[in-house]
Order: sequence, then structure tokens, then C-alpha cells
Amino acid sequence: MNSKDVDILNVILIIVSLYAAFHIPFGLFIFSYVFLGPLHYLTEINWLKEKEYFLGKANWSSIFIFFAVFLSIPFILKLSVFAELMKNESVKKYYDVLNSASDEIYLIALICTIGLLYFKNKIHLAAFVTIGSIIALLLLHHFSATAMSIAIFIPTLIHVYVFTILFMIYGLLKNRTTPGTISVILMFVVPIIIIFSKINPEAYYGLSDYTQTSYLDSTFGGLNLEIAKWFVPIEGSNFNFLSSLGIKIQIFVAFAYTYHYLNWFSKTSIIRWDKTMTKSKITAILAIWGISISIYLYSFKIGFIILSFLSLMHVLLEFPLNITTIRELVKKVNVAIFSKN
Repeated sequence: MNSKDVDILNVILIIVSLYAAFHIPFGLFIFSYVFLGPLHYLTEINWLKEKEYFLGKANWSSIFIFFAVFLSIPFILKLSVFAELMKNESVKKYYDVLNSASDEIYLIALICTIGLLYFKNKIHLAAFVTIGSIIALLLLHHFSATAMSIAIFIPTLIHVYVFTILFMIYGLLKNRTTPGTISVILMFVVPIIIIFSKINPEAYYGLSDYTQTSYLDSTFGGLNLEIAKWFVPIEGSNFNFLSSLGIKIQIFVAFAYTYHYLNWFSKTSIIRWDKTMTKSKITAILAIWGISISIYLYSFKIGFIILSFLSLMHVLLEFPLNITTIRELVKKVNVAIFSKN
């Protein structure tokens, strides 16, 4: 497909994703996360590797894998096989430290990304990362509420919604098409549609046991809670997820994740990530994908925990692409402004 065809497809996918999110917000999210998520992680990581993670040298990727390991340890330790180990005070102490340090890890990873993209000299790179990390840690210590938001939103809505929009805008600036313009406008309009929609919470009460259990076993309740705090004052974790506001938040989350995954697969013919696949890679990816789905179907909680490393790794490995996209967008905007002047 050419760019215009892909843009038309994406307009359709946005509408379909939003329609499905309104009707089955919890079920759609679980379905997308279980069936589309792992395949997205695996194919994107393979594509990023072929692109040398947009860093020029693929060996720098070990830094982000290192961060992903630390971020995923608190998830892994929640497995029942580590129940006895978690009773040890020293292990529990390290667990608490790692769990509370996720915001710092994300910010340091971002600082490392910026440094790797802008500094080729290793001494300059080390100085930038050191000074930047110290400043970031001081700011996080001073603004603790912001720290929690960073830890929650960077790997979730910033990744699946904000950067999806930025990628779409970048594509639109390269290939100006009417459907492309419509798709970008729709992405900004969707939250407005959801906010001003009339929701009858009772229509969503009939959740299956698997959906309810899966949702509770994930950490996405914390995401919904943080979003809810933007609209109403909430103390602690006392929030009704099946209230009108709770349903609207879940509709948006389900839409954002579903369309993020579909958008990745829809633009195959544009970024040609399929060309990086060999028969052995396809076999390996399909095998891991099948195993992932099987684990999720056996227990969403176990699948969520085990695949946390893969999910976090794909988020972190995409950081260079995210920063590169922002840099290129700023360049294009500057060119457009100065060319008019």
C-alpha cells in the first residue's frame, strides 16, 4: 500500500478501535494486550535492532536492556515461586528500593538516550549523563508527585498515545495526504469525544470473571487512578473503576493501546519492518508469541509478570526513536517557520 492507502486504513482503524472501546473497554484492553502486545514487542524490537536502535551502534542497546532488567525485577518477584524469598527482610528491602526507583530509572534512561544521540565523545557523554542524572534526581526528590506520574505514564500512555501521535504527525509532514490529516485530527478529538459522552455505568457491569481477574492482576488500575485524579480529588486508592468517570478512562486506555498496536501493523508497507524478517526470525517470533498467549490464557497475572521484561525492554529500546522523532519534528517546524519569514 502507498502512504495514502495506509492513512485511509488508519482512519478506519481509529474509528473501529474507538467503537470497540466504547462497547467493551475492559475486554478490548485485555484482548489487545494479550494477543497484539507480545507480537508488537517482538517485531518492533527486531526492527529496531536492524536500525541499530537509531543510535548508529547497536551495542549501546545493552544500556536499555540493563534498565529493563532492573524495572522488571519488582514484577518478577511477585511470582508465587518467590513468596518465601520475599519474606526475607533484606530481599524485601531491595524490592522496595527497586520498586520506588522506577521513575529515576526512566529519567536516567531518557538522559542516556539524549546523550547518546548528541554526544559522540565518550567523555562528553559521561559528563552529560552524570550531571543530567544528578539534576533529574534532585528534581524528582523535590517534586515527588511528578516522580510517580513519570513512573506510571512514560511506559503506558506517553508510549502508546503521545508518541503514536508524534509518529503520525511526522509521517504527515513527509507525505501530506488528506486521510493522514484526518487521522491526526481524530487522535486529538478522541479524548474529547470520550469526555463529553454520556455513559451508563450499569451497561458495563456484566464483566466476565476472566476480565475482572485479569484487570485486577495487572498494574493498570494505578494508571486509571492517576488519570482520575486529574478530574476529581481522590484519597488513597478509593476509586470506583465502574463509575461513569472510571468507564470513560478505561475506554480511552483501551482505545490507546488497541490503536497503538494496530497502527504498528498498519504501517508495515511504509517503514518495511517486515523486510528485516528471516524465516528463522519469523519462526522464533511466532513460537514466543504462541507461548506468551498460552501463559496469558493460563493466568493473566503470571503472563503479565513474565512478559513485563519484554514489554519494558521494547519501551526503553524505543527511546532513541522517540527522541529522534521529536528532534526531526522540531527541525521541520523550524524550517516551515523560517521559510515563511
